Amino acid sequence: MLLHDTALIFGRYARQTLRSKFQILFGILMPLLYLLFFGPLLTGLPLGGDTDSWQILVPGLLLQLGLFGASFAGFGLIIDKSTGVVERMRVTPVSRAALLLGRVLRDALLFVFQAVLLVLVAVAMGLRAPLPGVLIGFLFVGLLTVSLASLSYALAMRVSTPQEFGPVINSLTMPAMLLSGLVLPMTLGPKWLDVLSHFTPFRYLVDAVRDAYTGSYATPHMLYGVLVALGFAALAVTVGTGVFRKAGA
Repeated sequence: MLLHDTALIFGRYARQTLRSKFQILFGILMPLLYLLFFGPLLTGLPLGGDTDSWQILVPGLLLQLGLFGASFAGFGLIIDKSTGVVERMRVTPVSRAALLLGRVLRDALLFVFQAVLLVLVAVAMGLRAPLPGVLIGFLFVGLLTVSLASLSYALAMRVSTPQEFGPVINSLTMPAMLLSGLVLPMTLGPKWLDVLSHFTPFRYLVDAVRDAYTGSYATPHMLYGVLVALGFAALAVTVGTGVFRKAGA
């Protein structure tokens, strides 16, 4: 029942996304601008060890894609609420958890697709990374999207207008971006900032993907990254489905 209902909801929103080419390509714009205009500035700079600058920047941009894209996914649900879509779904026998999971899986597929496009552009600009490491990066993007989209939809169920939703998301995503070392490794900064960044879960994901892009898979960074990503996803989906069930979405 749950799988069937999730597939139905996923199909509905996937078709909706495919009809909007603008939505597919717009989310990649900010990471792409960083890649095109900021990436060349890092070439040749000593960023730590023998790691190439593209192997530092691209993993961060992949997770930036998931961080900002998935965090704002709830805007779509707010629109559905205002147009009566959510109200109509309340009278159907579809699983309440599926109403969340179908949306979240659509988002995960969308952002992984955008991540593939971003990596292809990065390769054209000089990125060299092992294929297993690149694939691991896509898995992390998918897990991050599942986590943040679940929480974003949960928040969207609790608020009534975009004016309430937007400031909350902005106040959370900006510190997360600055403290996770998405653009540059936090080890390049002062010690206190490096220590503070370890309280941000995204830091562990960034370090894990950067290790993967250098072909280093059996590292503490990878272990911590996997544990944090899986734990965060499990917690977020649990919170999200709980909110949807209580709201009777």
